[in-house]
Amino acid sequence: MNARDDSFQREDTAQIPAGSAILRAIRILEALAEHERPPQLAEISQAVALPKPTVLRILGTLEHAGIVVREPDTKRYGFAERLNRFAGQVLLSSPHRATRHAILEELVEQIGETCNLTIPNGSTVLYLDRVETAWPLRVHLGPGSRVPLYASASGKLFLSAMPKRSRDRFIAQTPLIRHTPQTLTDPKRLNNEFNAIRERGYSIDNEEYLPGICCVAVPVRNTEGKVVAGVAVHAPAARMKPEQGLDFLPQLRAAADALAATIDW
Repeated sequence: MNARDDSFQREDTAQIPAGSAILRAIRILEALAEHERPPQLAEISQAVALPKPTVLRILGTLEHAGIVVREPDTKRYGFAERLNRFAGQVLLSSPHRATRHAILEELVEQIGETCNLTIPNGSTVLYLDRVETAWPLRVHLGPGSRVPLYASASGKLFLSAMPKRSRDRFIAQTPLIRHTPQTLTDPKRLNNEFNAIRERGYSIDNEEYLPGICCVAVPVRNTEGKVVAGVAVHAPAARMKPEQGLDFLPQLRAAADALAATIDW
């Protein structure tokens, strides 16, 4: 966690004003975000230096509000869909949006096909921004649209970057719906795909979500090297087969580097 001036982010809980349940709740949410996998009560309590009964009471309130959810089998806590939607809306209205859009516009000018910027958001991929090509044949998925993690280039990119335990849990708990004949729904094939993505540094959607649409995506990393977003090119298969999309990797990666400079999370 980055050092900040706000008193509630200090390790010394004495700096938290007495009765500041909201500030304690924020610290607990930060602790959830910092764990690679959903933490248990004891881990959260240790991270925020608060007694277990206090943490449990706050978690109960957050769970009732639909902000966190407890996994019934492991008793671990994670973010619920309500918070995922809120986080997505915050990023959609980010002050860096104009800069990111300009980077995507330049990328589309170079490539000549539709490009987008995405982030993982719960069990889906959220489109933060998208710039359409001038071609008449195209797919309209504007900012705020969502597609499945396991059936999209960016989504598979995000899953491949997850810790194995979290990824295995996601695959085990997610209904793997076959959207097209090309959709990967076999866990073993998906895991092989994730291994390949990590090795080569890019991901492909070969008509796996929408028939006739291909995509190539590369990661956008923060200053710590964590994959936090993806930048991708989409096109009808009639214009761009996956192997043809690989020709755009230098431009995609340059755009990813430029977009990384606008990321502050």
